[in-house]
Amino acid sequence: MKKKPFYIPVSVVILLLFSFWSCRQNDAESRDLKVFRYNEHANITSLDPAFAKDQRNIWPVHQIYNTLVKLNDSLQIEADLAKRWNISDDGLTYNFTLRPNVFFHKHKVFGQDSTRQVNAKDVVFSLERLTDPEVASPGSWVMKNLKHIEATSDSTVQIQLKQAFPAFLGLLSTKFCSVIPTEMQNLNFQTDAIGSGPFYFKRWEIGEKLVLRKNDLYFETDDNGRKLPYLEAIAITFLPDKQSEFLAFVQGKIDFLSGLDPSYKDELITTEGELNPKFEDRIRMQKSPYLNTEYLGFYMDSDSREIQSKAFRRAINYAFDREKMIRYLRNNVGIPANNGFIPKGLPGFSNLNDFEYNPQKAKSLLEEFKTETGIQNPKLTISTNPSYIDLVEFIQKEIERIGVSVELDVMPPSTIRQKRSAGQLDNFRASWIADYPDAINYLSLFYSDNFSPNGPNYTHFQNKTYDSLYISAMKTVSDSVRQQKYAEMDSIIINEAPIIPLYYDEVVRFRQKNVEGLGINPINLLDLSRVQKLEIQQ
Repeated sequence: MKKKPFYIPVSVVILLLFSFWSCRQNDAESRDLKVFRYNEHANITSLDPAFAKDQRNIWPVHQIYNTLVKLNDSLQIEADLAKRWNISDDGLTYNFTLRPNVFFHKHKVFGQDSTRQVNAKDVVFSLERLTDPEVASPGSWVMKNLKHIEATSDSTVQIQLKQAFPAFLGLLSTKFCSVIPTEMQNLNFQTDAIGSGPFYFKRWEIGEKLVLRKNDLYFETDDNGRKLPYLEAIAITFLPDKQSEFLAFVQGKIDFLSGLDPSYKDELITTEGELNPKFEDRIRMQKSPYLNTEYLGFYMDSDSREIQSKAFRRAINYAFDREKMIRYLRNNVGIPANNGFIPKGLPGFSNLNDFEYNPQKAKSLLEEFKTETGIQNPKLTISTNPSYIDLVEFIQKEIERIGVSVELDVMPPSTIRQKRSAGQLDNFRASWIADYPDAINYLSLFYSDNFSPNGPNYTHFQNKTYDSLYISAMKTVSDSVRQQKYAEMDSIIINEAPIIPLYYDEVVRFRQKNVEGLGINPINLLDLSRVQKLEIQQ
């Protein structure tokens, strides 16, 4: 007997296909909730903490490694690898006791799919490595004051300084001081970056994607005892321009966006600095003071009579309206720098509004310059990179109103950095972002022993009283006395005007609505150890 063919009703086929597609979609959405995605438009150059000198490298390095101590979002020092420490009364000796049972990421260098405990020798190796000429770390200055370091046992480290430096503990929280295993001396950081942080290195396709995975051995837990991190992975892409990054964020392809760019700021936020209402249903905005001072610097060793004149430099300071500049060019993101070089939020910040807009005073000082030099048509060339052209053009027009001819020299950021360091720019736009939360970090830019190219004194400012206060402050253990010295030093900078402070920046972060636990801090450090992505309820 011939069997009849077996038919499945079309409705059943559709139902099965829909169920299969729905399951696949649910699985994809579930996986997506475990991966945090962000873009690094400037590309990442190294995962070696010895080269973590700028944000693009600092962020992934922070996910992979730990330091002896760390900063919380309020910039208070907390335990990290070190569970406790003590400092001698003279401020010269630091003793650290490491946490027990902290392990490096599993790696074949420790044996097949194996690991080992972080010990004091790893700490010594990591910190001494910063001053190794063969490594040539840009963070070598961190250990400039180091006299001796040794592992006094497997779990204790002693650091001795040449002279007291009260900010040293904060300095040890920088990513330069991340602890790596001694085995890393034989490995490549591009393929084998090993740390003890919440995420481990998985894959790096240069210029395409960097993938980090959850470290199941990570030692930290949340307040409820749940192991961190919550995420399974971090995926970092390298879209090269800010506009593409913004579009990817708006389309939900990345979870997080940091900072504002002229190409999209008016689309994303209002002129009052608030999130555009059309994005309120799917995007969240965070804003916080940022330890970053934006400024124009004068090269004090310039042959220009204008640059050499204190009256001229001070005239420029009073010639433009910082309040208007922030309102119209920055959509009220940032604080007008009417006070000094030390940013708001750090002890030593000046409460005096010395640089409020005063065109009459600017013109009076300019007349003083003309009388002093005989130059009736003063000129100034401001060097900047393309990202700040709108801001510098505003300053140009304001300065020209008081009778100074201003030319703009626009060049790539790398060229600016090279020429600034070599003393080839009379006036340049720059910024200084704190490496550690102490005003001495800012004030070091004007200490005469720090002349570029061997230090951060790009203006080549030199003042005996300032230098004396700087040396004295470095040795002062009392916080209140030291901060008084900081304020005196900042007042000298205000009076002598080797720089023109523009604004104290603010950290601005945007995240997708379902991202939780993403904090914000004044050094704009990205910490993903407590971040989770929640399922969006329809």
